[in-house]
Amino acid sequence: MNIAILGGTGDIGEGLALRFAADTSHEVLIGSRDAEKAATKAAEYTAELDGRGIDAGVSGFENAAATDRADVVVLAVPPYHVGDTVEAVADALDDGDVLVSPATGMKRDDDGFHYHKPGAGSVTRIAADAAPEKVAVVGAFHNLAAARLANLDAELEIDTLVVGDDDDAKRTVVDVAEGIVGLRALDAGGLANAPEIEGLTPLLINVASNNSGMRDLGIRFT
Repeated sequence: MNIAILGGTGDIGEGLALRFAADTSHEVLIGSRDAEKAATKAAEYTAELDGRGIDAGVSGFENAAATDRADVVVLAVPPYHVGDTVEAVADALDDGDVLVSPATGMKRDDDGFHYHKPGAGSVTRIAADAAPEKVAVVGAFHNLAAARLANLDAELEIDTLVVGDDDDAKRTVVDVAEGIVGLRALDAGGLANAPEIEGLTPLLINVASNNSGMRDLGIRFT
């Protein structure tokens, strides 16, 4: 399977790219608005993997070109770019492709970070509203600490919650996610449940910020 990570040059994109490349046999495609930037980052990720004795295919493309080659497309872009990014690559999406949204809207004040719920109800819903009708959108990877994910020496042993209205698409994302060693994917229901999941991200950041030794927190349900 080919997995495109749009915004794959950023923090969460880097972590997902490295983990998918290191732990699975999927082809990883780094997407960016700048094809040269994507290719440069892909080469950096490949070099890191090579240094660990991991032979993995990571390549870089402009976002639409990466999307055109992919079966699963992860929108690892800031929340305010999600809708525009989906619209920009819409013509490159095929029926049966799965879009995955991990973005969370947040704002910060003196008390810490807070969930910034968009008018659509969730960032995942923004992606779904912008996507072509026959392309399923699934929410996943919202609550993962980017630094922990990108550190291949770090054990994960954490969960990611998966939401979506298309059961087949959710199963695809669960299977893809659980290819990452130490990551368990749990079905959290339909897309309407995305706000509750997105809202966990600022909570985790606040807990990590206010308790020593708890950097890069994740969630594990027992």
